[in-house]
Amino acid sequence: MLDLAVYIPACFAINLAFGPNNLLAMTHGAQAGTGFALRAGMGRILAFAPMIAISAIGLGVILSASAMVFTAIKIFGAAYLVYLGIKILRSSASADLSDLKPRQLEFRSAFRSEMLVAFGNPKAILVFAAFFPQFVVVEDYAQSYLILGSLFLVMEIAALFIYAAVGQFAARAASRRLHWFQRASGFGMIGFGLLLLFTPKPGNQALAG
Repeated sequence: MLDLAVYIPACFAINLAFGPNNLLAMTHGAQAGTGFALRAGMGRILAFAPMIAISAIGLGVILSASAMVFTAIKIFGAAYLVYLGIKILRSSASADLSDLKPRQLEFRSAFRSEMLVAFGNPKAILVFAAFFPQFVVVEDYAQSYLILGSLFLVMEIAALFIYAAVGQFAARAASRRLHWFQRASGFGMIGFGLLLLFTPKPGNQALAG
């Protein structure tokens, strides 16, 4: 039997961890509102779903064992986060953020950013490969993995909503200082990129959100 009483709070703590995707959701929430950020965040859900499937068939073990594969994904992810941070910084310098409107943020670009940030973090698949097996029922492997994966995605959407709402609230509370929030987001993205680039392969812990 699945130990959901332990899994759900432990998993939600992972979902709520402050990482690049959650920072991105907060930024989108501040720029264009909670609804926009929630829709754009479906990009990360579409990325995480196949990553969960990959870990279920054991490819997470390959990623854990192969330093070359892990490093290649890590370099891509770090480079994209730095690029995204610079892009946010440039937009904060050029835009009149005191009158920022949702239409000024392109949905397709925001959706793609959420997806690429998720795909570019090799730690995410290691979360699935290391965390899920602790709760999987071996006698009913496929169904239990499906339940665990589905719950993870539901809680990821909840975390996405929370961060997006926080971003929107912060923007409304200090609308005339939104450019400072956006600059902090840009520097945060660059920081996460450098952190990802210079951290070694994690063992049994990782940051998915």
